[in-house]
Amino acid sequence: MNIGEIAKRAGVSRSTVSYALTGKRPVSEETKRRIQAVIDELGYRPNAAARALKEGRTRTIGLVIPPASQRLTDMQLGFVASVVDAAARADLDVLLSPSGGEHDRSFERVVTGRRVDGVILMEIRLEDDRVTRLLESGPPFVGIGRTRRPEDMSWVDIDYETLIAKCVHHLADLGHRHLALVNRNAELVAAGYGPGHRAQAGFDRAIAERGLHGVRVCCADDAQAGQSCLRQLLADHPELTAIATINEAAVSGMYRALAEADLTVPGDFSIAGVAAQHWAENLHPPLTAADVPADEMGARAVELLIQRIADPATPHRHLLIAPPISLRATTGPARPRA
Repeated sequence: MNIGEIAKRAGVSRSTVSYALTGKRPVSEETKRRIQAVIDELGYRPNAAARALKEGRTRTIGLVIPPASQRLTDMQLGFVASVVDAAARADLDVLLSPSGGEHDRSFERVVTGRRVDGVILMEIRLEDDRVTRLLESGPPFVGIGRTRRPEDMSWVDIDYETLIAKCVHHLADLGHRHLALVNRNAELVAAGYGPGHRAQAGFDRAIAERGLHGVRVCCADDAQAGQSCLRQLLADHPELTAIATINEAAVSGMYRALAEADLTVPGDFSIAGVAAQHWAENLHPPLTAADVPADEMGARAVELLIQRIADPATPHRHLLIAPPISLRATTGPARPRA
């Protein structure tokens, strides 16, 4: 039994049967019922798409990513790849949709167009209009990240507050007394980007607990900005001997600025942060960092979403991940600079 025979029995075209099975184009409910009646009558055992028709599902999930105009960080790309891989293992397709600015129409189509059975949302802000929209009328969804009211949704997230605090404590244990936090870009932090604010909170808390001198700066998400940022930090705060950061995209530029200033890592200056593992390992020198398990987070987000699609009334679940800091080659004993 194949699509051609089903189409003939149902009195429709092969393409109509295909669209009904895949959900790629709209098909009237009456036609869907007629096709399903033929499938049932003939005892056809359909593939995943046909099962989706019977279940009233598309077998597709949406992944809402930052705007395409922005270069995704290595960590963000890891989240995308892991969601796609986990979805494929569950026999699901993934529809990528950017959000923000001129891309809001794309997000709205995902929410209202019945293209997907559920949504995974990335780069969540403390107050996020997209979350509000999904809570009001959208499909089941899960966040990679969380808002200020985490109980309102299911999510997986990195414990940036705890991890940056651990970075500060590690540096303090090495004798560093003057530290800086290099955050993500200023626009993102000003808009309420959750990891940026939680990193600030962890930095401030640990600085106070250890009686250290700390300064916080924002930096655009690229190597050139990292170089300029650290060059300015060294000029404004010559006493600095260490940095904690969540801005992995800027770190290679920080290395260049330190080399320009004839400062060795970690002999003269130390850096620790939160980053994707393979990226941190491949830097030269390899970065001491809390390694973000992007593959695990993507898989767990897909798992949570499948549960919510199957039963939207299921209680929300939360997974807060705090990986240990992997000691590599960018942190060492403090050597006072001024």
